[in-house]
Amino acid sequence: MDNEHGSELGTQEYWESSYNREIKNYKSHGDVGEIWFDEDSQQRVIDWLLKQEEITKEARVLDLGCGNGMFLVGLANEGFGQLTGVDYSPKAVELAQHIAQDNKLDISYKVADLTQPQDELGTFDVVHDKGTYDAVSLCPDSPKEKRALYLATVEKLLCSADSLFVITSCNWTEDELEQSFAKKFVKYHSIPTPTFKFGGKVGNVVTSVVFKKL
Repeated sequence: MDNEHGSELGTQEYWESSYNREIKNYKSHGDVGEIWFDEDSQQRVIDWLLKQEEITKEARVLDLGCGNGMFLVGLANEGFGQLTGVDYSPKAVELAQHIAQDNKLDISYKVADLTQPQDELGTFDVVHDKGTYDAVSLCPDSPKEKRALYLATVEKLLCSADSLFVITSCNWTEDELEQSFAKKFVKYHSIPTPTFKFGGKVGNVVTSVVFKKL
């Protein structure tokens, strides 16, 4: 995928329309909706977090671009108690709230544009992004500037040098993420993801990397 060309996936209108359909499906059939890409990746991240001794169930966790909120539902089911999800699509937040309420889970959801400062959200021990940096990168208007604003917001959301920024991307390689984040974040860990072979080379379908603040 060309990282510098815009797409409807980078527009709020696309996601509002998509989540409006999914709200109707959920209310009619109880279907929580589609996972944008690599459904297994959020479970890989949850499994990794559960193995980290420094991440307790009291950790404050923020999911950026939460969509239907199923990542946070997964953490809530593992006993995590301080969970927040944000999305710039009000319809996504509405869907996530319905799902959490119907499962009797205490998860906080808010509408937020992450290319703008979000001081009122507070700070977090773990900040998670699956596909949101990708969507920002696909914004038809000034994607490079939007990416920089997004990363500035993420930096302020991490409460300390030990806080973790966990990102899963289908658009950027690990090396590209390290290079793009170099002024604000340092790689802490790579979470293994499925590989494929093409033309004698090995690649990854998606990339999952954990960063810490510099």
